[in-house]
Amino acid sequence: MSGLAGLWRAHDDWNAERLEHCARSMIHALRHRGPHDYAVWSDAAASIGLSHCRHANGAAAQPAASADGRYLLSCDGSLYNRESLYHELAALDEVADGACDTALLLAAISRWGLQRTLSRCNGAFALSLWDRRERKLWLARDRVGERPMYYGWVGGDFVYASELKALHRHPRFDAAIDRDALTLLLRYDYIPAPHSIHRGVFKLAPGTLLCLSPAAMRAGAAAHDPERDTSTYWCARQRMTDAIGQRGPIALDEAVDQLEILLQQAVATRMRAPAPVGAFLSGGTDSSLVTAMLQAQSPVPVDSYTIGFDDGRHDESDWARAVARHLGTRHTEHRVDGREALSMIERLPQVWCEPFADSSQVPTLIASGIVAKRSPIALTGDGGDELFFGHCAYSRALRNARWNARVPASLRRFARSRNRDDAERARLGGLRAVWAELDADDVEGSYLQRVSRWRDPAAVVLGAREPLSVFQDRQRHLPLGDAADRVQSLDFRMDLAHGILTKIDRAGMACGLETRSPLLDRSVIEFAWSLPTQLKHHRGEHKRVLKKLLERYLPAELIYRPKHGFGAPVAGWLRGPLREWAEALLDESRLRREGLFDAVAIRALWNEFLGGQRKWHTHLWNVLMFQAWLERRQSALTVVPLPLGPLIPLAGRTEVSAAARIDLPEIDAA
Repeated sequence: MSGLAGLWRAHDDWNAERLEHCARSMIHALRHRGPHDYAVWSDAAASIGLSHCRHANGAAAQPAASADGRYLLSCDGSLYNRESLYHELAALDEVADGACDTALLLAAISRWGLQRTLSRCNGAFALSLWDRRERKLWLARDRVGERPMYYGWVGGDFVYASELKALHRHPRFDAAIDRDALTLLLRYDYIPAPHSIHRGVFKLAPGTLLCLSPAAMRAGAAAHDPERDTSTYWCARQRMTDAIGQRGPIALDEAVDQLEILLQQAVATRMRAPAPVGAFLSGGTDSSLVTAMLQAQSPVPVDSYTIGFDDGRHDESDWARAVARHLGTRHTEHRVDGREALSMIERLPQVWCEPFADSSQVPTLIASGIVAKRSPIALTGDGGDELFFGHCAYSRALRNARWNARVPASLRRFARSRNRDDAERARLGGLRAVWAELDADDVEGSYLQRVSRWRDPAAVVLGAREPLSVFQDRQRHLPLGDAADRVQSLDFRMDLAHGILTKIDRAGMACGLETRSPLLDRSVIEFAWSLPTQLKHHRGEHKRVLKKLLERYLPAELIYRPKHGFGAPVAGWLRGPLREWAEALLDESRLRREGLFDAVAIRALWNEFLGGQRKWHTHLWNVLMFQAWLERRQSALTVVPLPLGPLIPLAGRTEVSAAARIDLPEIDAA
């Protein structure tokens, strides 16, 4: 567990003390990611300040310098192929015995450069690298997006951090709300990279790196194009295309054997930790398989954790309990009700530092707090749905796309004109729902109907224009594969990368919990893409190969059953214990004063929902999450800035780690 932050000044009018104070203030906002120690390094001549915080059981002291003093590295995350990387570098006499992840990365970068190093790494990480010789700053993020990275320009200064709240600590931060990005929140429940809730602030996309030169830094946000100015060292679309192109015949049993080996290795590398490793166990296929493999490789009972709900339609705790009993784990179960959800509401805007509206964030945050009390690291089943055709929505999208292909073009044009009148009403069913389905031109469009909360979000965000995502941009669609491959590609690059992994990272880090996802190991991902669809989805059975593998660990009656998912009973909460909270945030005069939403339209949905329309809670939750975030942001603006000088100690420790005091050799500028 760790966090990183930094700034690169456009001017040289700050001395080392001011640079370090700003960097310290930024990293202090991330103390939940690394509460036990922090370090700050600055170079007044280059006008740059770097900072890092860490957990006692986490990364080495950073920023850390390469042997020749050229590079300074800050990294949040873990390498899972560290042994192979170590042996390769040791054979070249580049590293000493017992080298930590940080030392391995620095040695690799010095030997091969950053891009080649990243292509060799298998892990979950985000990093910053300052090249003192060339005066260039590099930012990079892991292939899937398990660890976050924000960056942007504030008052001409370039700033970056693990979370947006650290950027808010810059004394000149005043970036406006990006109304276009707000439409993405309403549609997807999250804001996908490269966008953020602020204009001029971006998220680094998974599998990419940004190299910032002095000229690019001075040019600022107005000249920055994330698509043009970042480079990709691993492209999910391209790697999936390559895997599909190389597919050959493979029997189900052979696929199960190969998958078991790969997943056992992925679990084993994520078990290596200085503290006990637990597992989230929902009772579904993915978490059950990961927990089973974790227990199979542990000499003692592992800890498993489940969250249940009073609402039986959302509760799978009985299944999870049965799985835990069969596997022999030490099981902890916690049931969430509306009162506990209400107690969590005030924390949400702080935990998710930009608006985020996946309703399962509430039980995930509660679960993370429970797990962290016993296990500082926990394995999850994230990725199984997106890699092995796990969502029922995939099947519906494929079915609807087949139906649409048979409908005459004239009827579809008519449906499109009718759908424009009120796209949101399609959620209520009836003829409107039929018109909406006929509006889709391809399977990507059909699946977009399935994942959209608001289907025309720009209609209720004043002055906004919705940016294109991978759903609407045909140039970014998967060029090979069948329709099933294409919808899984969308989910892997969108909901997994920007929704699910954001949810679990922020919830875990807020509670002092590091989460690891074996199904998102590079080898497992690329093997899954190499499998034909019939091994994942066959005769209505989802995750076919995963379930066949799970048969080696669990009886069939615990595997082949209906799936509920991990959604929270939001509708009941909003009509019950959260009603007063929601009413205040959706007050019509307040909405008008803020000037972001169409107040009349939002109030109409709220009133209809209270009157019994069951569907509108999905529309209202993302509006409420934004309103709650905005309220906290406005309150934070009234806080008096921290004075120049020492910050509040992190976890009672005031010393700065040795990384802040490293003596570096002189480096000639290129």
